[in-house]
Amino acid sequence: MRAAIFSEHGGPEVLRIADVDVPEPGPGEVRIRVRASALNHLDLWVRRGLPIETTMPHIGGSDIAGRVEAVGPGVEGVPEGTRVVVDPVLGWEWVEGVERGEDFPAPRFRLIGEHTQGGFAEYAVVPAANLLQVPDEVSFETAAAAGLVFVTAWRALVTRGGVRAGESVLVTGGSGGVATAAIQIAARSGARVCVLTSGKENAERVRELGAEVVLDRTEGSIAEVLEDGLGKATIDLALDSVGEPAWDGLIRVLKVRGRLVSIGATAGPKPGIDLRHVFWKQLSILGSTMGSPAEFRQVMRLVFRGAFRPVVDAILPLEQVEEAHRRLEAGDVFGKLVLLPDTS
Repeated sequence: MRAAIFSEHGGPEVLRIADVDVPEPGPGEVRIRVRASALNHLDLWVRRGLPIETTMPHIGGSDIAGRVEAVGPGVEGVPEGTRVVVDPVLGWEWVEGVERGEDFPAPRFRLIGEHTQGGFAEYAVVPAANLLQVPDEVSFETAAAAGLVFVTAWRALVTRGGVRAGESVLVTGGSGGVATAAIQIAARSGARVCVLTSGKENAERVRELGAEVVLDRTEGSIAEVLEDGLGKATIDLALDSVGEPAWDGLIRVLKVRGRLVSIGATAGPKPGIDLRHVFWKQLSILGSTMGSPAEFRQVMRLVFRGAFRPVVDAILPLEQVEEAHRRLEAGDVFGKLVLLPDTS
């Protein structure tokens, strides 16, 4: 089969299209003929190299949609030909000592395409338990583009952040896949949505998704842009994927008892903040990543019903995987890039 692989860590140039063996499903697994697979920033980090063991040559791609082609031993109730999207999370279990009212991933928590081979190929093998059937009226491209970003945004805003109607919600990194999902989720929750993005074109796009206030991060430091555009102590809940350069400003615009939910650190992992704002305003700083199987199914069914829509910047053939990585790395993407292994 054709697959986008890399055999060493590095820049986009390490990626190549190669012929590799078609994978066979083991016990509890299925083989999917991949019809669409979406790119995430995670794929850039895995390609560059993370402090994890990565099987080489490696096939990236956590977002996978297609048709079931073969099933492994012990798999029942999954007919061949079923249209499916894959929950990318592996090993989400209850943490010992945590009450079952809120679930957290155990240390064995992993992701398809990061810790295992992924979906940037004609075929992929995944656990049958991770499948969700896709209605006929929903395209494979839509299903693939929605999975990772919507479950991440849903858990961060709803489960961890506890977003409520009437609150002011600030979303950073407004052109990203998770941000474009979060804007829709926050708006549907009845919140007043503020977004930090860059450029007039992106500003118009996030307004169309439900943003009421849009700030351009290129007009000064992030702290200056936030305080000038919002004022101090105006935000109930901030959802941040930027990290280091954003936190000082975010801490300042949060209200007393405000919440800051961190889902990433694309611009740096070591923020410098004035802790006096944290304890004086009694702020809550929360971390969130991905989501549980129940959250994945909950938010994806809302996508299937049309309540939310993933934003797709471009749909490209698998052969353009290197170009897709370069575009995402350069920040030249609004929403998601989707790769098609079979364009026939």
